[in-house]
Amino acid sequence: MIERLKQILEALPRPKLTLPESVKRLRSALEPRVQQLRQKIDPAWASASAWYEKREPREKILLQVLGVIVVLLLGYNLIYSPAVSLRADLADRVVARRQDLIAVRGMMRKYDRLQASLAQSEKRTVPGKNFSLFSALEQALTNSVGREKIGAISPADHSVPGGFIQYTADVKLNAISLAQIVDTLYSVQTLAVPVTVSNLQIHEHAQDSHSYDVDMSCIALGRNG
Repeated sequence: MIERLKQILEALPRPKLTLPESVKRLRSALEPRVQQLRQKIDPAWASASAWYEKREPREKILLQVLGVIVVLLLGYNLIYSPAVSLRADLADRVVARRQDLIAVRGMMRKYDRLQASLAQSEKRTVPGKNFSLFSALEQALTNSVGREKIGAISPADHSVPGGFIQYTADVKLNAISLAQIVDTLYSVQTLAVPVTVSNLQIHEHAQDSHSYDVDMSCIALGRNG
C-alpha cells in the first residue's frame, strides 16, 4: 500500500515554478544535506514498507487506524491546540487594550475637568503680588458698619499647591444689627477682587439683645510670584 501511494505521488504532474535566485541558491546549498538525509531514511523506509506488506489484512487495518489516530493527535497538539491558545491570547490582549483605552479616555476626561477647574480658579485669583486682603476688608467694612464696629482684622497668607498663595483674614465685628450683617456680607461679596466668606458665626451681644457680635473668616486666592 505504501509503495503504491508512493508511485501515485511520483506519477502526479509537478507544476513548473520559477523560483527566485535566492531560493535557488538556498536549494543548491541544502541539496547535499537532503541527499544525505534521503540515503539514511530510504533503508528504514524500505524496511518499514517490507514489514508492512508482510502483515495480515486485519493487522494492516489496525495499523491504518493507529496511523489515523496518531495523525489526529499530532494535528490536535501541533495545529489545533496552538491555534486555540493563540486565539484566546489575542482575545485577552484585545480585552486588555480595550480596558487600557477606556482608562486612558477616563484620564483624559479627568484632565479636561482639572484644566477647566484650574482655568476657573485662575479667573477667581486676585491680581498682583502686592494685594492686601486687610486693606480691602477694612475699606468695605468701614463703609458698611463703620470703623468703630470693627473689633479686629487678623490677616495671614500661605502657599498652596499649584503655584498659588491663599490670603486669609479673621474678622471680628461688635454690636451690629441684622441689617448691618447683611450689608457686611454684601459688601464683601461685591468687592472688586474675588473674596469669599469661608466661615461665619453670629452671637447675641452681651449688653444689647438687639445687637450681635460677628466672627467671620475671609479668603482670597492669588498667584504665588
